[in-house]
Amino acid sequence: MYQDYAKDFYGTLPLNQSQSRPRRERVQIASLNPNMDGQTVLLRARVQTSRAQGSKMVFLNLRQRTDSVQALLSVAPEKVSKQMAKWAAGLQIESIVLAEGVVKKAPEFIKSATVGDVELHLTKLHLISGLETILPFTVDDANRPEPAETEAEDVQFKRVLLDTRLNNRVVDLRTQTNQAVFRLQHAIGHLFREFLDGKGFTEIHSPKLQGAATESGASVFQVSYFKGKAFLAQSPQLAKQMAIAADFERVYEIGPVFRAEDSNTHRHMTEFIGLDLEMAIEEHYHEVMELLDGLFLHMFRSLKEKYSKEIETVRKQFPADEFKWRDGPEGTLKLSFREAVDLLVEDGVPREELDDIDTTNEKRLGRIVRAKYDTDYFIIDKFPMALRPFYTMPDPEDPTLSNSYDFFMRGEEILSGAQRIHDAKLLAEQMRGKGIDPASMSSYLDAFKLGCPPHGGGGIGLERVLMLFLKLNNIRRASLFPRDPKRLEP
Repeated sequence: MYQDYAKDFYGTLPLNQSQSRPRRERVQIASLNPNMDGQTVLLRARVQTSRAQGSKMVFLNLRQRTDSVQALLSVAPEKVSKQMAKWAAGLQIESIVLAEGVVKKAPEFIKSATVGDVELHLTKLHLISGLETILPFTVDDANRPEPAETEAEDVQFKRVLLDTRLNNRVVDLRTQTNQAVFRLQHAIGHLFREFLDGKGFTEIHSPKLQGAATESGASVFQVSYFKGKAFLAQSPQLAKQMAIAADFERVYEIGPVFRAEDSNTHRHMTEFIGLDLEMAIEEHYHEVMELLDGLFLHMFRSLKEKYSKEIETVRKQFPADEFKWRDGPEGTLKLSFREAVDLLVEDGVPREELDDIDTTNEKRLGRIVRAKYDTDYFIIDKFPMALRPFYTMPDPEDPTLSNSYDFFMRGEEILSGAQRIHDAKLLAEQMRGKGIDPASMSSYLDAFKLGCPPHGGGGIGLERVLMLFLKLNNIRRASLFPRDPKRLEP
């Protein structure tokens, strides 16, 4: 009977229960290069694609996160048998394998792999983890560029719809695009912390279960709490202000924010990550606004300098104009609400429609600013008091205006902030003016009755910044497992 001389070189490995630890070095695909020609390497990877050529040769594209390399298995006496080639050709796409082989300089650049100047000539191939169900779509299909609006629908490749992606998010997240998107999400959080740590801020953690609604009753989730009820925090607003009253001076928090708004738009979620900060001010609330501006500039510059590879990876699937900001001595563009309204009126929007700047006009303003000032990033200051929450400090000259600002990226708001009222009497007055009974928020009010320095801050939506920086066009693409009115799974 015919013996398979290669039987020890391939097959399914026993379930890893940490039986042994031979301590053999495994390499990363990203580190493979032509100088390693002739070296034998061991690596764990997924099979992204496989293609048999006759019965004697199999090509595999092996992937680790954003990197891939072409591997080749060809029948050779005493090394690779026909059975081994047949077994390798039958491996399901997305299987996890342990591959051993010799690095060879590629005869010509391999376009289908990110590491295209070498290929791996396999000597051993074992299956670590196979698939027990059918793949909903291939990672290759999910990584294709989004069709341009003008393209015909009958494109020869499969397109994977956003809903299908989100229903099978684990496979979707394996694409090189998504690996890069979430490295960039990590980077934004890291840069936020890095900048504020350098400015003497303390990171705090406030509770997400609250006894009263933070902002307004309508958009809050109610949860049962033993015999009573509680609410999910709509923002850490009250907690961070109380930390200022407790002499923390400068605080920030990165944590979930819950909004019970039934809005099914491209930019709303019912749970998102808030990057929040609050700080005492010495003389003027522009101290806060300028610090926030410095924070964004630090983020934008660092993303461009340190994460250009990830940005490029995302661009392949989501082509977009590079995000622009003003880096010269003139600094970030700052407009008053009144000036922003004037720009829109000049552009043909009736003034009477502009008590508030809605989403459509926000976008329009973004286009006007981009054309006129060549920037995607700008600040609007001095919003009308009527548009802001009760704890916003009124303007000293004109009580219909407030000491508040919004920051914009590509014509969409990414930060809202203001000087807060730190005087208990004025605060109670403003509450009544907005139809809130001060008694219902007594623990918040009490914080200011004991003396509190002037202070201000702002809140940033992490996913919104990521979506707009990369122009992903839908906030769900910037959230690992998004939550909206229609989605609580996976």
